[in-house]
Amino acid sequence: MVLFVGDDWAEDHHDVEVCDETGRRLAKARLPEGMTGMARLHELLAEHLSEDAISAETGTLAEGEVIVGIETDRGPWVAALIAAGYQVFAINPLSAARYRERHSTSGAKSDPGDAHVLAEIVRLDRAHHRPIAGDSDAVEALKLVARSHQSLIWERTRHLQRLRQALREYFPAALDALAAGGLELADPDALELVERAGDP
Repeated sequence: MVLFVGDDWAEDHHDVEVCDETGRRLAKARLPEGMTGMARLHELLAEHLSEDAISAETGTLAEGEVIVGIETDRGPWVAALIAAGYQVFAINPLSAARYRERHSTSGAKSDPGDAHVLAEIVRLDRAHHRPIAGDSDAVEALKLVARSHQSLIWERTRHLQRLRQALREYFPAALDALAAGGLELADPDALELVERAGDP
């Protein structure tokens, strides 16, 4: 029997619901973030896994026996789910919200309700969503560097926008001078010029 798990995560806990192929709820729980919560999730699933779900040769979970829907594709919790042999689908939060509207007239958000919605999405519509592939350590490191790079660029852009706004309010001639000199505000020469300019 394949188990379908909806995992609505928050910073310090996970609301999970486990159901079977027919959509019958087998279990639901609120689990703490971290090893304790992950251990409890494994226990919950073990209570409902059939004997043939574990490979006799390797002693590990057979592929496709546990399918998890969660609204993120990163973090230690997701990495632990993948490492445990569960098939994990990253569900876009907008998709989950639209699916919730199909099942509730109010459209109100609740963590246990969202866990149910995520379980239903992977049970019924997983073909329309992207499974998360487990990556090597090198790929995980590359992702971390790429995300850090992206964050630094976004942060630099925010600072430049704030600086441009401050100059527009207090020293608009500096912006005109930079434009006349063909300099962008992010250019080292432009920043040096702004540093030497008088304070507002």
